[in-house]
Amino acid sequence: MTRILLAALVFYRRWLSPALYSLNPGGGCRYVPTCSEYASTAIATHGPVRGTALAAWRLLRCNPFGCGGLDNVPARVTHKSHRQSVLPHEPLP
Repeated sequence: MTRILLAALVFYRRWLSPALYSLNPGGGCRYVPTCSEYASTAIATHGPVRGTALAAWRLLRCNPFGCGGLDNVPARVTHKSHRQSVLPHEPLP
């Protein structure tokens, strides 16, 4: 699934984005990285489900009232298992 989504984003950047830009030459993405680059990084980092959700949230924020600017993909959080250390049993005095 990840490969399919990434291939669709490559297709968009290669063919659709230049065509849309030629229709509106002054317009561009208000964020850095662009929304398609953000989506590719999010899907590659977080997987297809969470990455697509992050990309959709980014697209919802990309509107005329948004401020734009630098918006990187959040780092992947890994949950460490909390193991209790086993202490040697000491006899009571």
